[in-house]
Amino acid sequence: MTDSSATIEQILVGAYTIPTDAPEGDGTLQWDSTTIVVVRAMGADRTGIGYTYADLSTAKLIESKLAAIVEGLAATAPRRAWAEMVRATRNLGRPGVTSMAISAIDLALWDLHARILEAPLCTVLGAANDRVPVYGSGGFTTYSDERLQEQLSAWVEQGIPRVKMKVGAEPDRDVDRVLAAREAIGPTTELFVDANGALSRKEALRWADAFHEAAGVSWFEEPVSSDDLAGLRLLRDRAPAGMAIAAGEYGYDAVYFQRMLAAEAVDVLQADVTRCGGITELLRVGGLCRAHNIDLSCHCGPAIHVHPAAAIQNLAHLEYFYDHVRVEERLFDGRPELRGGALWPDLGRPGNGLELRHADAVKFAV
Repeated sequence: MTDSSATIEQILVGAYTIPTDAPEGDGTLQWDSTTIVVVRAMGADRTGIGYTYADLSTAKLIESKLAAIVEGLAATAPRRAWAEMVRATRNLGRPGVTSMAISAIDLALWDLHARILEAPLCTVLGAANDRVPVYGSGGFTTYSDERLQEQLSAWVEQGIPRVKMKVGAEPDRDVDRVLAAREAIGPTTELFVDANGALSRKEALRWADAFHEAAGVSWFEEPVSSDDLAGLRLLRDRAPAGMAIAAGEYGYDAVYFQRMLAAEAVDVLQADVTRCGGITELLRVGGLCRAHNIDLSCHCGPAIHVHPAAAIQNLAHLEYFYDHVRVEERLFDGRPELRGGALWPDLGRPGNGLELRHADAVKFAV
């Protein structure tokens, strides 16, 4: 028997910063560490785990405002808690820190709900897929060609049939870089590129043709700013046949995704469950994709995405992002198995299956 009267007894939050193993960069930024904000939701002698990749300020917002909003609410009603958080933060603004804080709590509450039901989270959500296909993602603009080739070819050796690299920091070098990537991964592995909005429309059109002709690039992510819906639509209409235009990782609520879909701006929509408002909002985004006959690709945070991604009917794949894989390996037990180019939810563990290793995490606490 499960306790349907259980309440959310306590919300705990911690932030941890893990250095990268080398300088990293994309088309617009460089960084040397990654911060993860981890939420633990307590109730009925169980603990739900959620997290987001965000600044320390996200943890402060959870601690100072959001925790008190959800504590005492029903532990088996995460959508009600989500609505209360959205209502209470009206004057703070949804995009950015607020939405990431809500996401982390929402993920923890759905996990707690599933653990109280003693069921895998994907089963509670209604699984549409038994596995979640992934693509290896990294290939930073700060890498030498040798490091780029080593990283991408390692994913292919693990059975991942698609890989992504960053472009846009030095566009004139990028054709040589995609050729080096193609040499490393062979002729059959799909090659994706991500400019992180670094290019103008005309530049993006030029490089789309060049990447496709030189190395058969089949995915161009954020060739222009994700706020430039007309530019994305232009790229979608004029990119080479066989090249998908993708964007959406910076969406913080369902309305953002509806605007992008209504503008017919992308071939594949992206969403990040640690940013978009958690599982509660991600499921709505999945419904929007279904209504528009567009596939959804989940962005980053592979371990936390697997169960909700398994519930998305129009799922394309999930980003197996190098930085986040490193962080999750250092902090969590119960991560999903990578097999046959996909991550598999562990149906033998309740909830999302993740357990925070406190002794390991404390070394990175901020």
